[in-house]
Amino acid sequence: MKPNKEIQFTSEELVRQIDSFASRGITELVVHDRKIAGDREALLSLCSSIAERAGDVFVSIPVEAKVIDERLIGAMGEIFCSLEIPLKATSKGDALLFDKKLFSSKAEKLNRAELVFGFDMDFALCPADTFKAFRDRLDFAISLYPNHIDFEQLELSEKLPPSTALYSSRDIEYSRDIAFACSVFYSEGRAVPWFNSVIKALRILPSAFFADFAEWQRCNNCSVDSSFNLDAAGHEDIEKMQLLFLQEKFEEKNRRELFAAVSDIVRLNGAMSRVLSDGGECIVESSYSPDDVFSPAAFEIQRFCDSVTMESCRTRIFLSPEGPDYRIL
Repeated sequence: MKPNKEIQFTSEELVRQIDSFASRGITELVVHDRKIAGDREALLSLCSSIAERAGDVFVSIPVEAKVIDERLIGAMGEIFCSLEIPLKATSKGDALLFDKKLFSSKAEKLNRAELVFGFDMDFALCPADTFKAFRDRLDFAISLYPNHIDFEQLELSEKLPPSTALYSSRDIEYSRDIAFACSVFYSEGRAVPWFNSVIKALRILPSAFFADFAEWQRCNNCSVDSSFNLDAAGHEDIEKMQLLFLQEKFEEKNRRELFAAVSDIVRLNGAMSRVLSDGGECIVESSYSPDDVFSPAAFEIQRFCDSVTMESCRTRIFLSPEGPDYRIL
């Protein structure tokens, strides 16, 4: 849900103003000061101030992967927040440096603690970067189950980097298309609970999936170069796009028998997400019981379809005091 009004503070003003957030109706805070991202003590101090004085405010905080430890994770767990982690390569001479082990270990700790985190990614900014390396980074990023992936370059499309000896202008445009496809399908589509299960069933890499979705977007007038406004799109509209594209992909891969389960997984998880973010309730009709769809069995879609009996259900999704819940009608 987009905020109705934005109020900006400097870093110094922020600490002084925290006590006034409730009276001013401030429910969401986005920290843009990147200097704090690599300063563990500053991050701990900010978390402490928010926990004590503005515990109901949702905070997006930039955090360098290298400073994430058990102490910071514990502090982040005391507030309502999302960690925004730069996942970027660097160049050293002709070599592209990217520490998969570092990001894997930090993401594992965050997932274990059930903290929300996203990645900030880029492409073609390092002299040694290549189109293949960008796609490899994206595949790796998706494997770590981030809540979202942001690409600042999408907001600066008129300033895409120039081509290099290793990264052609055409591949830069392809990268932009893939990044936009990821933003629509994965991030705005709230696909993290089920995306890796779906692409495993399709036997396709995430970057290839997003490249195909980018082509689908071009054919359906909702690409990065069209008049499609991602900021104005509602989740239900994006979910319809997801289902149309997924149905095509499962038919293309001769796995159409799995699509009924995939559709239930997407729609039931999507309804849960909308109820959590927007309130209210909704009714979802499915081919499988939500008890099965929300079980660990649904992580392996082929095995799920082979072992779980189809059962037409009508399910009410609603917000309980403990969070989103459901009841079979």
